[in-house]
Amino acid sequence: MRDACLLGDVADAGGVVAVAREDADGGVEDEAALLLLRGRPGCGDLAQGGRTVVVASAGVQPLAGQLVVDLTRYLPGAFASRELLRLGARVVRLEPPEGDPMRHVAPAWEVALNAGKESVACDLKGDAELGRALLARADVVLEGFRPGVAARLGVGPDDAPARAVYCSITGFGADGRHATRAGHDLNYAGWAGMLADTAPGLPPLQPADLAAGALGAVVEVLAALLERERTGRGARLTVSMTHGSHRLVAHRLGGDPLPRFLTGGLAAYAIYETADGRHLTLGALEPKFFVRLCELLGRPELVEHHLVADAQPALALELAAAFRARALAEWLELFEREDVCVGPVATLAEAAEEFGGPPPHAPSAGIGEHTDAWRGELGLA
Repeated sequence: MRDACLLGDVADAGGVVAVAREDADGGVEDEAALLLLRGRPGCGDLAQGGRTVVVASAGVQPLAGQLVVDLTRYLPGAFASRELLRLGARVVRLEPPEGDPMRHVAPAWEVALNAGKESVACDLKGDAELGRALLARADVVLEGFRPGVAARLGVGPDDAPARAVYCSITGFGADGRHATRAGHDLNYAGWAGMLADTAPGLPPLQPADLAAGALGAVVEVLAALLERERTGRGARLTVSMTHGSHRLVAHRLGGDPLPRFLTGGLAAYAIYETADGRHLTLGALEPKFFVRLCELLGRPELVEHHLVADAQPALALELAAAFRARALAEWLELFEREDVCVGPVATLAEAAEEFGGPPPHAPSAGIGEHTDAWRGELGLA
């Protein structure tokens, strides 16, 4: 920030006062950025005769003031709108009267992904007016129906204002021979070539839903909002989870350095069992990491086999035998201050304790909890 009045830390907390700041829409932000003014030239009356002026701040909320209407069901859209909510957007879910099926199929996921969002219940087949009125207020619309369904329900791209960013999260895109094909994450990943090395094993998460679908949609939406700032025009976006999944692996089409380089073919990039039945991860791709690992294992002779293609099966057996000699905690203690690229296979609970954010402060809104309030605001009461 090139503000001559912006200084460093506050030395005298007694001289601190709070100042409100307008947001981009002319309202007053609840949490503004830190400012420190101390009677510097050009700071005008804000300096208040040499007193320190500070505006308190929390996390940046770049999407504050943006309204997201989420028409999706299940995982991809819920994850995407949760990320937009995290960035400051106001999110309203337009649910069928019986609610998003995820409420019943996976209640804990429902709370984790939808806490903080509003819920409007609406049978679009019989009350499209409410849906269209809500879309008229939207900055962003997310939908996940098969191509053409949203339009038939009266909440398609043409029913949203031109300035809105309307994003369709689809399985296979809006056209082509697969466009109306039913599917879930595993089907999309399989079509995309993502599972070829590891089948019949299942991925540990839903890469098509979460990476190609949800985060892919968030990237496109944020880019479209940025473009709208320049042009004033919205966008009509289509995200294909299958095309996006293929994009995640397409860099491998020209071949891997070694067969199945990062998908089970390299002994130095693998998961190994420890003496207590736990597992550790090894990612010693660079020679320096593998050399140090072999020194710590007391097996320096293994270094020469590091990236030798036909030596990988035997090397993996040697490493597996070595790691079964100690419990996971012992290995982690040994490697704590070493550059060896080793870590635990943590449980979800263990990972949450160290890396997770705070749990939701409240349950997700009840089905249709905000319907009456929105009908009143939209003049439909």
